[in-house]
Amino acid sequence: MKLIRMLLGSLILLFDFIFTPRSKKRPADAQAKLDAQTANLKLYQFKGCPFCVKVRRAAKREGLKLETRDAMNNQVYRQELQEQGGKIKVPCLRIEEQNQVTWLYESNDIVAYLQKLEQAA
Repeated sequence: MKLIRMLLGSLILLFDFIFTPRSKKRPADAQAKLDAQTANLKLYQFKGCPFCVKVRRAAKREGLKLETRDAMNNQVYRQELQEQGGKIKVPCLRIEEQNQVTWLYESNDIVAYLQKLEQAA
C-alpha cells in the first residue's frame, strides 16, 4: 500500500509540475496588500497529497503567497498540527487574525476561503 501511495504521489506531483496554473496578474500595490493579508496564513500539507495539491494550485491560480509546512517530513510542523490543530490531517490552513488562531481543514473550505480573500483585495 505504501508503494502505491508513493507511486501515485509521484505521478500527482509530475502532473502538477507539467500543468502548473498561471497566477493572476495585478498591480504591484494590490499584490503587496494581498501579500500582507496572506502573511499570517500557514498551509500544513504533504507534498504528494492530492487535496494539498488542489489547495496549492488554487493559491497559485489566485496569485496568493502561502507559507507551506511539510507535516510529513518535518516533525516540528507535524507536532504543531497535532497539538494546536487537534489532529494530523492535511491540508490544514492556520489562520492568524487579531490574536486568534483558526485551523481550517477541508480542502474545499480552504479554497473557498482563499477565493474570498482574493476577491476582497
